This record gives sequence, C-alpha cells and structure tokens, in this order.
Amino acid sequence: MTQKNMPSMLPHIQALETYEGVDPMEVMAERAGIPPEKIIRLNGNENPYGPSPKVAAALGDYQNYNYYPDPGQRNLRRVLSGYLGVEQEHIVAGNGSDEMIDLLLRMYVGIGDNVIIPSPTFGMYSFSAGICGGEAISVERGENFEIDLEAMKSAINNKSKIIFLTSPNNPTGNIVPEAQTRAMLDTGLLVVMDEAYFEFCGETAIPLLSEYPNLVVLRTFSKWAGLAGLRIGVGAMDPDLAATMMAMKPPYNVNLAAEVALTTSLEDTPGLLERVKQIVTERDRMMDQLKQVPNLTPWPSQANFILCQVPDGRGKEIFEGLCSRGIFLRYWSSGRLKNFIRTSIGLPHETDAVVEALRELCA
Repeated sequence: MTQKNMPSMLPHIQALETYEGVDPMEVMAERAGIPPEKIIRLNGNENPYGPSPKVAAALGDYQNYNYYPDPGQRNLRRVLSGYLGVEQEHIVAGNGSDEMIDLLLRMYVGIGDNVIIPSPTFGMYSFSAGICGGEAISVERGENFEIDLEAMKSAINNKSKIIFLTSPNNPTGNIVPEAQTRAMLDTGLLVVMDEAYFEFCGETAIPLLSEYPNLVVLRTFSKWAGLAGLRIGVGAMDPDLAATMMAMKPPYNVNLAAEVALTTSLEDTPGLLERVKQIVTERDRMMDQLKQVPNLTPWPSQANFILCQVPDGRGKEIFEGLCSRGIFLRYWSSGRLKNFIRTSIGLPHETDAVVEALRELCA
C-alpha cells in the first residue's frame, strides 16, 4: 500500500517555540534526587494554601458530572457578575485566562498582524499570537520596569490589533497606573488588561469598562482561590464583544468541576481573602529578609511573587544551585532577565529556606 504525502504543516506553527510551563513535583524531585514531599516549588506563582476547604466537599457531593456543562454559562455568569461588579452580558468564562487570551487573539489577529507588549511580561501573549500567525512587538520597559508610553505608541502600525497590559505585571510585580491605561485605550486598539494578581493589590481597571468599549479585563481563580489545577478564568468586556466570544468559543469550554469549584470559592470569599492577607504579609516579610542578602536586589512587588536581581553573569549558576537543594524558582536564560530569579510566595518555612539558600549562593 502506497502512503500518500501528508499536507504541509503551516510554517508559523512549525516555527513556534514551546511555552515552558511548570514541571510536575515528581520531575523536580527526580532532578534534585530527593522525595517529592521535600521539594520547595515556588516557580509557578501558585497558592501555597490550596483551594477553600469547602471545594473538595462540593466536588465530591456533585452528582451531575455525566452531563455536559451549560454552553451559555448562565450560572457561571450570574455568580461572576457579583464577583466582578458588572452585568452578566459583559462576562465570558474560560479554561483559565490562557483560553481567554487565545480566544481574543483568534478574534482579532491573523497572519501578518501584530500585538504590542511591554517587555518583560507574561510569555503567553507572544506565544498565543504566534499560533495565530501574528507577531508580538516587544517594547522594552524603563529602568524600573515601568511602561514606556511613547515607545509603545511609536510601535503601533497599521497591522497592530491588541495591546496587552498586566497589572501587577508578571514577573516584575509593578502595577499599571490608570493614566497609562487610559493613554493606551486612547490609541483605539483593543487593550487587554490582565489582572491575574488583582486580589494581592486591589487595583483594577474594571470601572473603565463603561467608558471604553475597547477594554477587556481578565481575571483568574488560579492564584487567589488556589484553583490553578482546575483551570478557570474570566473576562469582562463590551457586551457585543462578549456575545461574539460566546458564539465562537468551544461550547463546553469550562468543565463542571471547575464551575463547582469556582461557585464554592465565591461562597467562601472571606476565608480565601484571609489567606490572601497571609500571603501578602509573608511577601512583605520575605522582602525584608531578601533585602539583607548580600549581592541580591529584590524588586518591589504588589503580587504573590518577588523578582530578584542576582550578581551579573551568575543567574544560571545560582538557579542550578537552588535546584540541587530542592528549591525550584523561575529563571530566564536570556534577555533582560538573564540575571534575575523570581520566587513565588510560599509558606513561612519555605521563605526561610529560600532566603538561606540565596544567602549562601550569592556570597
């Protein structure tokens, strides 16, 4: 039997560089040569306290997993309306914020189009733009990782479709002031404000939705609610844009377990926000300790992580030294962040271990 030639894969898909996610605990343990329970995993900005204790009970009690979820997201949009403070017709839920980013890019970006991102920032924007055959134009941030407004405006051309902003920014931890958000919205491009770490700072662009139909605000339940493994994100946007996204998204994009977990989490919001306070308190304690580590410069953060500048040229060495101790932080091997390491905020004993290891390695 003669095998026929397969069709050619799209060139822009073949050229994609894989987005590096977080390895499972077992892989980290094998690399460090220690049991998984002894690993300190602070490279994914995850919640060290996990979900609300009520979530496990709700997931176990739910009886209708044999049925498909509601493609119209009626209950989801109702409960999310209270959380976001906007009407249901403004809301779409997704399989994590990543799906919301992907849907927006597929709606606006075609082959040859571009998006504008202030760099460094979250890597999924450029990765997902590449999947659409688009390009991410990276505009270097200022000396203190602030957005360079004039450079952002200068980067816009007739192929530009979306500006991605993140507040607090990942990995630098700083927020986008409202005046800068308005300046980007006034360009007329779609502005996506990613507020994955909103609960840790309390500052949001949602009040601007009534003024700017070209604004989309993203949130996630991965960080503050501890639901990273269940993948649930949400977007608030102009009702016409939301209606189009609801029409083109996969019909059952949010699974029932995620919906149950989200609904239960919102019922336990006070308990979860108390954990957020604990994380913020631990962040401030960790910052104070990191400031005392010789040859290390921690950058101010309003999120659940801290970006640390290590001695020039020693980033990889220090990162690998941490890994050998069973401590896994986030490291970038190139670009402006090649001398930086980001640590998520974990439990107090994890803070102490990280600080002590950095004190030894940065000496």
